[in-house]
Amino acid sequence: MKLKSLNHIELFSGCGGLSLGLKSVGYELVLANELSPMAAETFAYNFFNEDLEEKANQNLQSNNSLWINSKFSELKFRLRENPFEFPNIEQEGYSDIPDKITALNGKLIVGSIIELNKLLESSPKITKQLSSAFGRTNGLDLVSGGPPCQSFSMAGKREKDSEKNNLPWEFAKFVKLTQPKLVLLENVTGILRPFKDKDGKSFHAWYEVSKVFASIGYIPLCLHVNASNTGVAQNRPRFILIGVRQDHFNNIRVRFNQVENEMFTHSHRFFDLVRKYGEKLEYGKLNFLDSNKAEDLKFFESTFLRTLVRAPKVSVKEAIDNLKIQNPSKPSRFVAQLNSNFKMLKSRSELLNHEFRNNSAVVKRRFRLYQVLQQIGEKSIIKSVFNILKGQTTSLDDNAWNTLSSYSYLHENGELYQFSCKTEFENYLQAHPTKKQIQKALIANAPAPAALSIPDDACHYDEHELRVLTVREMARIQSFPDNFVFRSKITTGGKMRKFEVPQYTQVGNAVPPLLGAALGQVLTQLL
Repeated sequence: MKLKSLNHIELFSGCGGLSLGLKSVGYELVLANELSPMAAETFAYNFFNEDLEEKANQNLQSNNSLWINSKFSELKFRLRENPFEFPNIEQEGYSDIPDKITALNGKLIVGSIIELNKLLESSPKITKQLSSAFGRTNGLDLVSGGPPCQSFSMAGKREKDSEKNNLPWEFAKFVKLTQPKLVLLENVTGILRPFKDKDGKSFHAWYEVSKVFASIGYIPLCLHVNASNTGVAQNRPRFILIGVRQDHFNNIRVRFNQVENEMFTHSHRFFDLVRKYGEKLEYGKLNFLDSNKAEDLKFFESTFLRTLVRAPKVSVKEAIDNLKIQNPSKPSRFVAQLNSNFKMLKSRSELLNHEFRNNSAVVKRRFRLYQVLQQIGEKSIIKSVFNILKGQTTSLDDNAWNTLSSYSYLHENGELYQFSCKTEFENYLQAHPTKKQIQKALIANAPAPAALSIPDDACHYDEHELRVLTVREMARIQSFPDNFVFRSKITTGGKMRKFEVPQYTQVGNAVPPLLGAALGQVLTQLL
């Protein structure tokens, strides 16, 4: 169902995965905000049909991507500017914020959410325009976004006091200023697991964020969902917070069925407790609904949340098999459907972002080994092999060899065949040392693993495709259509990783568009 009157402001927009999903089910963009100029380049290319690199080469300025503040007046230098070195609107620099506030309508604001909030606090006129969605009849429907999540991620450092952990609170500050009917906050599943401070005390980030939204007038509904249940070819568990402004909640609750009323009872009780006790409210007064738990499934299957669990699982092979170098298949029904879902984007005459990366012969042989280990799937055998690869031992136990001996491996002559004896195979393993154990091969007939954001995370499943994935293949897995083009550098490294957001990272950080569309359908029913 598409209702053209619905609208949203997108914070932490990245390359635009969530915005694309919402757009596909009828949401109109009021304003977007993104810190990274590199991600902003992709957003502008797809949503505004604006090539910032070309404009920079012609010494032109962007029409739709406006910087809060920059060291540079020229677009060329802005596109590679470190956004962490010059974020402050109080510093002398160059700003694109127009005097005519309505000129911000539908634009992308490049800069920190912290500085955007300062701008709103210093300019009641801007705040008023955003609160009314620039004069739209029903005002501002939704503020959505996924704050950067590395510090919440189980794969990260899990630092309670990381500056990145302040961003959900900045999100809430923006919501308090603009007062949308609904809030949608997306984050990694790691936010549900408590931090330990230096005194050993637990800190539940999701619970504290929920308290903040309740304190500013929003009834929070917290969910644990998996993008794979919305048609995404990746096992990608996510935390979702939907906040409903209290007066809007009172207006729509008369439409709720019995299960929906039951679902919100706990949230409403929590809301009242926060209003009474504030930040002092102890942990344990709010639950999150988990789509993986049988006892919670009724709250998804019998309510407006049903689009978050209904889609059939999609395998990696369905998503990317037609992109292979050797013997590509015909595009699957999934690919055809994916590309038809997002026809609002500009059509492209060629497939972009599908450049293959060069891998050495040694790395290719190691990739084949990873494929075999993934097919076997036994932890004891994987451990035995990596003990040799890491130089911790030189021998393989007989049980592991009995299983491994039946598979073919890539040899120096470029051919695949089995080893005839255990000693030869042990020597082979010793000749391919690695300190890593994070890289894995994809499994063809299953969704991709959750950790898939950089080229080093995974290699292809096909024994004739001994390589890492292209940007396009990762985008397909994430449910981006082929006419969505990723811009700026393909990858980066070293110190520049701290501030650059190249194409691979843009894909890995994005909200999958199909998940965004499913969430949009949920929110439509609440509007």
